[in-house]
Amino acid sequence: METLRFGFIGAGRISSSSAKSLSNHERCRLVAVQDLSQERRDALADEFDIKHRFETADQLFACEEVDAVYIAVPNKFHAELTIAAMQAGKHVLLEKPFAMTAAEGEEVIRVAEQTGKALTIGMNQRYLPDAQKIRSLVANGALGEIYYAKAFWFRREGIPKLGTWFGNKALAGAGAINDIGVHLLDLCLHTMGNFDPVSVFGTTYTKFGNRGLGEGGWGISDATDITFDVDDLATAMIRMSNGATVNLEVAWAAHLEEKNRMNVELFGTEAGASLYPAKLYKRDPLDADYRIVENVAADVPLAHADRFHNFANHLLDGEPLLVTPQQALVVQRILDAVAESCRTGKAVEL
Repeated sequence: METLRFGFIGAGRISSSSAKSLSNHERCRLVAVQDLSQERRDALADEFDIKHRFETADQLFACEEVDAVYIAVPNKFHAELTIAAMQAGKHVLLEKPFAMTAAEGEEVIRVAEQTGKALTIGMNQRYLPDAQKIRSLVANGALGEIYYAKAFWFRREGIPKLGTWFGNKALAGAGAINDIGVHLLDLCLHTMGNFDPVSVFGTTYTKFGNRGLGEGGWGISDATDITFDVDDLATAMIRMSNGATVNLEVAWAAHLEEKNRMNVELFGTEAGASLYPAKLYKRDPLDADYRIVENVAADVPLAHADRFHNFANHLLDGEPLLVTPQQALVVQRILDAVAESCRTGKAVEL
């Protein structure tokens, strides 16, 4: 295959930045776009000179000029559209989260294995050079045993556009934890190199969006009077099979000193680390000084630092996928467990 031809399902705000990433790959072309809104699909098509403009996903899936699709639509439709795309012979890069439930994710993986089509989930934080550096250090044993980790993303006023699907449980599944929490949870497990959770205790709160407060402006979907009934703050404590624990905290809206605060912090027996930006914390073995290393020197295996480049290179040249469906399924199981824990008030065993 000399050139990889993409079609986009969904022409929302994220699709514009995704199209820019794709356009930077010299062997990729964006040839088709589908969105229920003619205004949105025409805007994206005009901006990136996209040849085909479709009203329905089935029309795009039937297009013989499309080799692979990027799916960026409300979470409710992730599984069904991914399955339909693969059954139509297309490879899929799916926007996060994986699905509405782990059961849906399992069915998607089954179809991927049945059809032989490549599938990855768009966990874009893994690709950042600083994240790659810390992952390389962990993989080389520089941190020793990682026994505790913190992952957090707090926004003062960062709820996606109120009155859109982001705030509705039937379409989104959950709120802040599915939107920004999934990124930090995935990144934390990835940098730890640990995807073996055994129990989850979670809590969620809805304190701002239901009152029409906390909007951050993200999203270009049309606002309606749709009910806001998802979390705008969520927490979870996750216990791993080796005894390590992960503490996850995310908020779309909360009273905070800073407008935005996010990080993943790893606590190891030989050193600690954080990712935004990459820093290393350790005692210098040659003297008594404690070192805070800000210019971390470590491998960055994927120099392109881009999920679209990784997916395209995988299809074109066999570059290993950084995000596997099996890892995304573990993250989805944790999200399911948080919801169940909130319902029962008890920890959920996995």
